[in-house]
Amino acid sequence: MNAFEVVAAGPMTLVQDGGRPGLAHLGVGASGAFDRGAARLANRLVGNRSGAAVLEVLVGGLEIRFDSDAWVAVTGAWGPITAMGAVEPHTPTLVPAGRTLRIGTAEHGIRWYLAVRGGIAANPVLDSRSRDTLAALGPAPLAEGDRVLVGGDIEGPVPGIDLVPVDPPADGPVRISVRPGPRADWFSSDAWSLMLESAWTTSPRSDRTGIRLEGPTLERARTGELPSEGMIPGAIQVSPDGVPTILGVDAPVTGGYPVLAVVTDGSLDALAQLRPGQPVRFTLATGRS
Repeated sequence: MNAFEVVAAGPMTLVQDGGRPGLAHLGVGASGAFDRGAARLANRLVGNRSGAAVLEVLVGGLEIRFDSDAWVAVTGAWGPITAMGAVEPHTPTLVPAGRTLRIGTAEHGIRWYLAVRGGIAANPVLDSRSRDTLAALGPAPLAEGDRVLVGGDIEGPVPGIDLVPVDPPADGPVRISVRPGPRADWFSSDAWSLMLESAWTTSPRSDRTGIRLEGPTLERARTGELPSEGMIPGAIQVSPDGVPTILGVDAPVTGGYPVLAVVTDGSLDALAQLRPGQPVRFTLATGRS
């Protein structure tokens, strides 16, 4: 079985796949790749099944050395990638045995996705190879010296393409579509318009659990706290100090802060690429997206 060695792991490199959907009634969140579209694209570029396990690389700094020739593809964030010279993102690339693939510091976006033909062969937990950082389920973050096995999760041949024309993640303000949440009535009449009209800033404290935002205070019309109720990725909770947090893929399945709004499914992937300090604007969704 093919394998590779982790020469350098970077700040955080996780194994992720399609996650564990459908287990919230057991207290288990879905987790999975934060930028689902980028992970699926990486897998398609090397002929894997769309839900095969990939590596999610935060910021960069990953270096791996393959035992055998390996087809790889890198998507998501943009920046320098090398293996015998520069490697283009969104491109199937054959890395010869003994060569080192290096993913540098992201210049656009913040999370890279690295697919290896065959997928990552980590041991599944509850039918998923995803690392849930809140619940500590799934494979541990990669560390220097780890040897990682490549699986057989192949769906077809490597596509005969040179490059998929995908724009890099935005550097400026990112627009996130939202719908009113189930507890909008807990807030003042001005809170909804203030949320939509304000320019928010991505906090450095953001992670896979939640995207914390900095900006104006969203005032409540009610005091006290809710009993814990079900939560989903994309729910915008507002803590008692009026600060909103967008729940991420590793968020808890229940929570007690009221939810003012919910991010639409079509905007969820954009949350994964928000950099600290990046502006965010909310837009009221129309239609069914």
